[in-house]
Amino acid sequence: MSELKLTDRAWKSFFIGGKQGLFEIKATKSGIDKNKLKTSDIGTTPYITRTDLDNGINLFVPDEQMPKYKKDGGNVITIGLDTQTVFYQKNAFWTGQNIQVLKNQNLNYWVAMFIIPLLKIQMKKFSWGSTGATLGRLNRTRIMLPENANGQPDWQFMEDFIKQKEEKQKSNLLEYYSSKALDLMLLSGSLKDVKWGCFEVQELFTFESKPSKGLNHLEKCTSGGTNYVGATNRNNGVLDYVTDNPKLTYRGNAIAFIRNGEGAMGYSIYKAEDFIATQDVSVGYNENLNKYNGLFITTVADQIRGKYNFGYKRNQHRLNKEKLSLPVNSEGQPDWQFMENFMKQIEQDKISVVLNYYKKSFNNNNLCGGGGRDTSTA
Repeated sequence: MSELKLTDRAWKSFFIGGKQGLFEIKATKSGIDKNKLKTSDIGTTPYITRTDLDNGINLFVPDEQMPKYKKDGGNVITIGLDTQTVFYQKNAFWTGQNIQVLKNQNLNYWVAMFIIPLLKIQMKKFSWGSTGATLGRLNRTRIMLPENANGQPDWQFMEDFIKQKEEKQKSNLLEYYSSKALDLMLLSGSLKDVKWGCFEVQELFTFESKPSKGLNHLEKCTSGGTNYVGATNRNNGVLDYVTDNPKLTYRGNAIAFIRNGEGAMGYSIYKAEDFIATQDVSVGYNENLNKYNGLFITTVADQIRGKYNFGYKRNQHRLNKEKLSLPVNSEGQPDWQFMENFMKQIEQDKISVVLNYYKKSFNNNNLCGGGGRDTSTA
């Protein structure tokens, strides 16, 4: 899928509630004061209050409560009117007082993650007292959302945009922690039992050179496009996305060595996809290269970046002569398979930690999961 951007769609103003609104908004069915709850050490149903912490969950309680109270169903957004707290609730729950429940058949976890930040922005204008949030004011409040060809909210775009953002963030975190794990192992000597050899960069890679153009001379893309790689160690070297130009485009499965740029000089980046590069980047290829051993090599290569500065730049000659210490096989050649297997193992070891951290931190919500979306017309 091409990268989705918020500029890919027209945007339109929609009422949050009311007859023409996005959501059916009703007060909670339960509204149980905490001192009236039946509690237990093994309760499994969330009790939602107006706190701005822990997704609004104050504690977990049993399903069995007094008959006059009714439990609210899941796959909804909850709003604490007087505290302006907004959360997505995947599962059924009990609540305290002054909680409004927002329903829409197109809602799911990913759509909620798109809409909730927009709701929070609008809720900031409400405060205690005469300008406080009421159901009427909430219904009359508008938010801007992407619209489809029929002028309705583009639910599928919102879902796909958040899914893409999640996948990119998970991938970036996984690569970051894998690289950091290797850093620690290299510094601590954890790989001391591995046989190592020194190789000049020019022994390992064949460099290709293509014409380069500054970003202001290329057509930027609002949707998809080719990576434009330059002097930055962030976002995997991507400065922007531009229209593809075969004369300028490098094949993917390469390592981009950054030779210039404040804070980026000396870094190396593995690029799986095709890309266009600035003149500050040298692009190296090896037939044994892949994502995993590429990450191993860039981590090793980054160990020597500190020797470069604006008085001693990383020109092509110096890059060629850089020496990398790599695991070797019985023939004294770089052990590409060992490097690949090693990084795969680190990835497997770290993936559960990274994904758990990600689920807790993404979008400042302690949330996970979410069902599929009803694709029927709203």
